[in-house]
Amino acid sequence: MGVVTEGQAIYIDGLNIWDYVWQDTTEPDLVVFDPQYPKQRHSLTVYKIINNEKSIQFAAGEFSNCVWGFYKLSFNEN
Repeated sequence: MGVVTEGQAIYIDGLNIWDYVWQDTTEPDLVVFDPQYPKQRHSLTVYKIINNEKSIQFAAGEFSNCVWGFYKLSFNEN
């Protein structure tokens, strides 16, 4: 999804996630590889934000001091 400095705008489904309260979910953390340093792994927490009736889940974690990584979650529905 993206890597930004803390507070830098990043949009998921048209919403700047820094403008919302992040709610922790019961989903397990995700482990991802750092896009710039592939040998490094990061554990990301799964959060959700709610705007009106719209709920968006994403994973976020601090890759280094004030540098955040974000991944949008998508689920297969059978």
